[in-house]
Amino acid sequence: MCGIAALFSSKPLTLHRLIFDMNTMAKHRGPDDEGYTIFLGPDLRPELLGGDDTPSYVYGSDLAYAPTARVGLFHSDGDFVALAHRRLAIVDVSASGHQPMTDVGQRYWVVYNGEIYNHIELRAELEARGYQFVSKSDTEVIIHGYREWGEDCLTRFNGMFAFVLFDRVLRRVLIARDRFGIKPLYLWSGSDGLLAIASEIKQFSALPSWRARLNGQRAYEFLNWGLFDHTDETLFAGVRQLRGGEMIACSLDELLEKMPIKCWYRLPLVSMVESFSDAAQRVCTLLEDSVRLQLRADVLVGSCLSGGLDSSSIVCLANRLLRKANVDAFQKTFSARSTDLQVDEGSYIEAVVQCTGTANFQVIPPLSQLFELLPLIAWHQDEPFGSTSIFAQWHVFQLAAQHGVRVMLDGQGADEQLAGYHVFHAARFGSLLRHLHLLTLVREISDVRQIHDTSTKQLLAYVFSSVLPEGVRQPLRRLLGRSSVAVPEWLDIRRLGATAVDPFDVAGSRASSVQELSRTQLLSTNLPMLLHWEDRDSMAHAIEARVPFLDHRLVELVLGLPDGFKICGATTKMVLREAMRGILPDAIRSRTDKIGFATAEEQWVRYEVPKAFRSSLEEAVQVSDGVLRQHALRVLDDIIDGRRAFSFLPWRMICFGAWMKRFDVQVDG
Repeated sequence: MCGIAALFSSKPLTLHRLIFDMNTMAKHRGPDDEGYTIFLGPDLRPELLGGDDTPSYVYGSDLAYAPTARVGLFHSDGDFVALAHRRLAIVDVSASGHQPMTDVGQRYWVVYNGEIYNHIELRAELEARGYQFVSKSDTEVIIHGYREWGEDCLTRFNGMFAFVLFDRVLRRVLIARDRFGIKPLYLWSGSDGLLAIASEIKQFSALPSWRARLNGQRAYEFLNWGLFDHTDETLFAGVRQLRGGEMIACSLDELLEKMPIKCWYRLPLVSMVESFSDAAQRVCTLLEDSVRLQLRADVLVGSCLSGGLDSSSIVCLANRLLRKANVDAFQKTFSARSTDLQVDEGSYIEAVVQCTGTANFQVIPPLSQLFELLPLIAWHQDEPFGSTSIFAQWHVFQLAAQHGVRVMLDGQGADEQLAGYHVFHAARFGSLLRHLHLLTLVREISDVRQIHDTSTKQLLAYVFSSVLPEGVRQPLRRLLGRSSVAVPEWLDIRRLGATAVDPFDVAGSRASSVQELSRTQLLSTNLPMLLHWEDRDSMAHAIEARVPFLDHRLVELVLGLPDGFKICGATTKMVLREAMRGILPDAIRSRTDKIGFATAEEQWVRYEVPKAFRSSLEEAVQVSDGVLRQHALRVLDDIIDGRRAFSFLPWRMICFGAWMKRFDVQVDG
């Protein structure tokens, strides 16, 4: 897990340590080492450079990619390539893991962020084909994997990754992101002809032609709908990202002229017909193998533990694997608690601790630090975030770092593929209605009403949301007090230059089946945001976050299972519950509520510090440059006074203002 940066240009440039400045802005992602390779001249000869954070033993090594000098000022008269890396040492923590890394002949160069979990197996396969390795790192597997299989090496990697690989002889690049976009990769072109690539958007602010400008359409979709990362655009105008499963494979000339992006992985829709018990066994086997692979590290590995089904499954499986291997390791888990008993999961956390004997460390995110830390968290997140749950997650990773943990396993991705959210009832009910399974529909509606205490109004919304035409559905959303394509009074959409649309509808969330909704949430509307938040919160504390549920073998299996294997009546994640029988405490395996790393945000807004929220919203309106109108304050006042149902809308406005201020974002409209 690291931070990367790359610069490409075909124009004469005087570069005042630009790549160094970009890399320094990602220091938190890799405090253990830094490295640079600058390719200059007609033959793009490499200059190997280091910095202040490059260890002396790296400078003194005899590696083909060891730096020979410190980065400084340089001038380019023509084609120019620069690669930079900040290292968080996880696998092969020796000098051999230094990047940028190359082969012995210095032809292939790579900067890489992530982990290839099956690197040991791939290494053995490549060694059998005659390749020789000088390190134990997974980075070198990427180089030799590309030499052997070309672009097809991507399909052999089981892991999370974002990398830039440069073939100096053929003057070609391979820029790629993992299947589900677990690791970030951004692209931006300056007016001076410079193409920049980075792990985080803030790294572009080190470049002379950078100006932070607002993408009005994406801002509208975040503020009104709470959605971002659902397209290749960001809230910064001109900044794009490679989506999960995308790559750029081309010559340097093509890269600078048209940047041809193509998809290397498409999530297959394969119908796997098998019994429920067989499916549960396969889910258990694949999830356990994923956890086994993701426990690989040369540093201490811990786990997030919310007390929910997903993180608890990972903790229990990791515990079982460690015991089988007779590993005398002190398994550490980290949890967020709450003073609000409605969102506190302490009893479930304790059930897992009692079952596994893990050492559990807990934190109650202090409300007193919320607004104090907001500018810092907004800076690390790169884009505004939708609720204070990211504040809670921040403190969990901070706690883990304080206890010396460098890798954390977490449960992201389970809800999206296993129908863990209550919105999946809409897809389930709509599918039953369309297929005229009316008796089953009535029975399952009754189950949901009794177990989840769901109102009749909400149940009817579930039933009709996926079957009504758009012209009827949007007015219904307004009647229910939910976001709609109607322009809200608190937002100046003309100032944004945006169009009022339902981005969820565009993305395909009005799915006709649980399977289709899972696919949409995995690829567009939900998981990309969660992965963004987790990456930034963890890396801000120099921690690598791993997500075993997103092993592509498991996702492909689960997505192909019948809808009824995942959700039926009031029970979600049915196949996972069965898979974890005998492994997970029954108190958790049978729980029907869902919380996660939640905060007492409603209590904070309405009762504890309403003045602090109002003051922060007033500032957000002021710094938004006309985007947020004064009516935004009335929205918050109505929530505080109980005239309006609680929602995360005021926080989105507050965070949006803090983000605009922190990055000095300009509105061009």
